[in-house]
Amino acid sequence: MRPSRLVPIVCILAAAGCTQPQPHGVIGAKNQDRPPLRVVSLDFCADQFVIKLADRASIVAVSPDATRDFSFMRKEAKGLVQARPDAETILALKPDIVFRSYGGGPQMVPFLEQAGIQVHQIGWGEDFAAVRSNVREAATALGQKARGEAVVADFDRRLANLKPAPQVSALYVTPGGVTTGPGSLVDRMMGKAGLVNFQTQEGWNPLPLERLATERPAMVVTAFFTAQSPHQDYWSQARHPLVRQILADLPVARLDGGATACSGWFMVDAMEVMAATGRRISAEKSALPPDMQP
Repeated sequence: MRPSRLVPIVCILAAAGCTQPQPHGVIGAKNQDRPPLRVVSLDFCADQFVIKLADRASIVAVSPDATRDFSFMRKEAKGLVQARPDAETILALKPDIVFRSYGGGPQMVPFLEQAGIQVHQIGWGEDFAAVRSNVREAATALGQKARGEAVVADFDRRLANLKPAPQVSALYVTPGGVTTGPGSLVDRMMGKAGLVNFQTQEGWNPLPLERLATERPAMVVTAFFTAQSPHQDYWSQARHPLVRQILADLPVARLDGGATACSGWFMVDAMEVMAATGRRISAEKSALPPDMQP
């Protein structure tokens, strides 16, 4: 091809390369009070913050798990478009900002940023300060600072008004047959509710069946989602006859499974349920004659 014909082609390609799609909403330090017009969420943790803080009309799509029983905002998610967290789908939705916790895998963030799409990463933490920062950072990214502050204020108000149980022993049981000990967020939630964690080993570990054979907590805390949820593996220790007997014999604080996930403001719901169950146990124990008290 002669150079004279190459020049127009090069100019066209250069012009195409220099013309980038403009976002539908303006996001940045100078426009933090103006929300983006197109928001996409890639996983159920990110769904919670987007559904709570964004204008519904701004939500282009949420994850396929948004309406599952482990999603705290599942009722509010009904009616929203659900999209798989793959690159082709996201690009086709033309979002201004994408929220994620883990959705799309580790390569998703650099891919989206290279495509000129802003990504907001939902943080994880093991304390209540992480809840506040998660909400505030998400609200800022959405241009909804006032809405975020209102959520944090309500979270702090309910924490301050929480009436803890008087040091009632409790064991946390998951459908997978594991429990958690000191240092975890669930353990901090139990402590704030006035419960003493029956599990003394740090981290997440299998249920202490040998100890349970000779020693029992005063109550059990479960997050089994719903009775119809197929989250309980056939070989889970939660199916062990001893565990089943404990669940049948002891008072149980049954939590909404979504209330213990994602370091969100909704964990205060779980703490209120745990505290109420512990206070009831203590009251019933106090009402017994001295010779009948354990």
